[in-house]
Amino acid sequence: MSNLSICVAGATGWTGSALVDAVAAADDLDLRSAVSRSAAGGEVAGAPVYASVAEALDGVDVLIDYTSHDVVKANALAAIERGVAVVIGTSGLSASDYADIDAAARERGVGVIAAGNFSVTAAMAQAAALLAARHLPSWEVIDYAKATKADAPSGTARELAERLGEVRPPEVALPVEDTAGAPEARGATIGGAQVHSLRLSSFTVSTEVVFGLPDERLSIRHDAGSSAAPYVAGTLLAARAAPARTGLTRGLDTLLLDG
Repeated sequence: MSNLSICVAGATGWTGSALVDAVAAADDLDLRSAVSRSAAGGEVAGAPVYASVAEALDGVDVLIDYTSHDVVKANALAAIERGVAVVIGTSGLSASDYADIDAAARERGVGVIAAGNFSVTAAMAQAAALLAARHLPSWEVIDYAKATKADAPSGTARELAERLGEVRPPEVALPVEDTAGAPEARGATIGGAQVHSLRLSSFTVSTEVVFGLPDERLSIRHDAGSSAAPYVAGTLLAARAAPARTGLTRGLDTLLLDG
C-alpha cells in the first residue's frame, strides 16, 4: 500500500510547523507540499512551499488545513473540487459553512474530517458532554483563550455548543431577550445555549460546559497546554482516515467512537 501524500496549509504556524515535522517523520505519510504565504518559494522538510492551496494540490491525497478563519472554507472547497480529502483544524467556521462543505464533499465523493480541537483528551471531554446532555436538561459553555485570539468563540467551544444542540435544545428558564439590563452579558446563543468567551493572557484554549440541576452542577472542562503536541496525533489519525470517508465527519470524538 502506497503512502498518503499530504499537503499542510499553514505550515509555518504554531500547529502547522509541528505537523510538518510529524508528517515528514511518519513511515506511512509523505509530505508532498506545504502552504504558507510568508515562506512561499522555499521548502519545509524537503517539500515545496506555495502561497495558496490551489497551487499546492497536485499529487496530494489529503489537505490538512491549519490556516485562518477567513480562508479555510475556500481552501477546503478548492481541495474538494480537486478530489482531495480534507482535514480541517482551523477554527471560525459556522454550522452553515460546514453544511456547504458537507454538500460539496458528498457531491464529489470526498471525505472531510473537521474538529474544533484534535486533542484526544478534548475529544473525550466532548464525548462525555454529549452523553451528559442526553440526561441533563440545561447547560452553558465557557470558552477561554489567549488575549490575542481573533475568533470568538473558539472552534472547540463552537463545535461543542452546536453538537450539544443536536442532542436536544437546552432548557432555558428565562429567555435571553427578556434579560433586564444588558442582555449581551448573557453571551452568544449557539446551538440554543449561551456561550461566554474570555480572552485573557495565560490561557491557550480551555473549554468548559456547565450542566445545572436544582441544587447540583456538573462541569466538564478541557485545558490545553502551551505546545501544539496534543493536536498532532489526532490530526494525523484524521488524515489517515479521511480518504476512506465521504462527506463531513465532525468531531474527533465521532471518528474515535466510529472506529
